[in-house]
Amino acid sequence: MTDSSATTSTLNLSGSSVDPSLFFEASPVATFVIDKAHVVTHFNQACALTLDITAARALGHKDIGKVFYGDDRPMMVDLIVDGLMEQAVNDLYQSSYRSSLKVPHAYEAEHFFLNLGNGGRWLFFTAAPIYNKHGELVGAIETVQDITERKVAEEALMKAQLEVEQIVEQRTSELAAVNQTLREDVNRREAAEHELLKRNDELQTLYTRLSEVKEHLIQSEKLASIGQLAAGIAHEINNPIGYIFSNFGTLENYLAQLFNMLDAYEKAETDLQSCTTGQTLKGKREAFDLEFLKEDIPVLMRESKEGIVRVRKIVQDLKDFSHVDTNSDWQFASLNQGIDSTLNVINNEIKYKADLVKEFADLPELQCMPSQINQVVMNLVVNAAHAIGPERGKITVRTGQEGEQVWLEVADTGSGIPPDVLPRIFDPFYTTKPIGKGTGLGLSLSYGIIQKHHGKIEVNTNVGQGTSFKVWLPLKQPAASSPMSNP
Repeated sequence: MTDSSATTSTLNLSGSSVDPSLFFEASPVATFVIDKAHVVTHFNQACALTLDITAARALGHKDIGKVFYGDDRPMMVDLIVDGLMEQAVNDLYQSSYRSSLKVPHAYEAEHFFLNLGNGGRWLFFTAAPIYNKHGELVGAIETVQDITERKVAEEALMKAQLEVEQIVEQRTSELAAVNQTLREDVNRREAAEHELLKRNDELQTLYTRLSEVKEHLIQSEKLASIGQLAAGIAHEINNPIGYIFSNFGTLENYLAQLFNMLDAYEKAETDLQSCTTGQTLKGKREAFDLEFLKEDIPVLMRESKEGIVRVRKIVQDLKDFSHVDTNSDWQFASLNQGIDSTLNVINNEIKYKADLVKEFADLPELQCMPSQINQVVMNLVVNAAHAIGPERGKITVRTGQEGEQVWLEVADTGSGIPPDVLPRIFDPFYTTKPIGKGTGLGLSLSYGIIQKHHGKIEVNTNVGQGTSFKVWLPLKQPAASSPMSNP
């Protein structure tokens, strides 16, 4: 990462000048930066809202740790700035931290902060060093994601599942007793049937509650995924912004030369007869290299505009991905466009581990909940990236159509799935990944989403060679189940 505080150039958008630092301020990811003296130099609005403090409370201060912990203890960024890497981070965060897979020399962790909010908050945070163009450490950046809702949803789901199991066990025993009573006394049949209907109603109510919790968990898992991808997304945005800053520095130098020459010409209007002035003008014109500037300035502007377009595309794709689906969100959408949008968001998860190959067929639009289908794509592709070992691999994403169905396939050249693991890959909370790297919900939620869309998912795997997941979806949802058909 580079030090953006040294750049004060402005960017012209639709006739208005915009400070490039506003990209940092407008980011939806809560972020703050400290310098080598541990002073907070940047603190965006998202961070202020997440921590429920004003930017003025943080900027220019060294005690940002008090906001999180209630006492003066170092944050992860402080440890990075002081060069107290692995051992110091381990002493403070123990098993709740890990080295970032996306940014070198960066760390990330989950932690409960009792001092935040009403009763405390769970936060997922990533800290990374910032270097100047000479490779010197000049500070550190930390992003913060509030995952309290996901933690609460996970606890609620586990509690609901336990309640269902207990009630089912209880009801099963009761039904057995009722059946025995029916065999012994036929005259008690009506009372037993009434009791059975009552128990079925209770189970239906619990099933409805469990379905609602599952819908909330899908969104919470999506927000957690965004938090885990935040550092990578910030890195993706930082690249185009970096060369925008660089281009504007060069443009500033060009304009200084241009203004210097214009000043000389202005003086020449009143003193054109002076031999000395004529020689000065000639020297400045030769040093100015106007022809080169006429070629280079449009190139710099074009590169800057392309960088802005890239940033805007990443932000829009992130916004589309985080959209909350409701039962009224069934719509016709392009599967290929949704895949491209999702791949753009998770690009940083893939590009350092595998070559991505896209083989898309021309497809008609299908009736679906686009944000949920994007969630399935993200889970399959991120899992494929995680399955690839230290050697660079390949991930292939294909689409096609057969009759009234379209299909999506994600294939990798990773480690494959062992036979004893394969039957459980769609079970909730089952994962073979290290602690902190996976919740065990990705494939389970994906399976539920595909079932909701009246589709199916197929798995083909060879240990040591790779795995492919193939998802089949109907072009149109059955009329009886599609919310779009309801009056």
